[in-house]
Amino acid sequence: MNGEKKWITNGIWADYFTVAVRTGDKGAKGISMLLVERGPGVKTRRMDCSGVWCSGTTYITFEDVKVPAENIIGREGKGFQQIMSNFNHERMAINIMTNRFSRVCLEESIKFAAKRKTFGQKLENHQVIRWKIAEMARMVECNHAWLEHLLYNIHHMDKMECDLKLGGLT
Repeated sequence: MNGEKKWITNGIWADYFTVAVRTGDKGAKGISMLLVERGPGVKTRRMDCSGVWCSGTTYITFEDVKVPAENIIGREGKGFQQIMSNFNHERMAINIMTNRFSRVCLEESIKFAAKRKTFGQKLENHQVIRWKIAEMARMVECNHAWLEHLLYNIHHMDKMECDLKLGGLT
């Protein structure tokens, strides 16, 4: 196996890696999942990321790595389905986290605008600043409403239906 994998959480400490590989023709049906053990040909290096240093985000290079046939995860050609099933959950969690981070940024912006003075008055008294804060609030609240909609549907659907109907939306 040859290739690269990027943005792998905790990869610098991992002994095993799940890897999507092309085992068949072009397209989604040609992708399979493999379990690859750290060993000859597997090289990892830490990626510098802003804000999440403890996650050990890793760039992995695979050079002529030997992988036994029994290390296939699931069935050959079903790797893309496995990936998308996991990504829906991950994307939802990331969206929830980033929505909360955005709300904190909005709150801090409001506090700052109430304290900081320019041209003899508080920032919050400038129309353009009020408009910018209102735009931030609109985007945060819009995203939060979208999350509520998706989470309601996820709660009321089984996993297969969620994957089929909500994968793209997520």
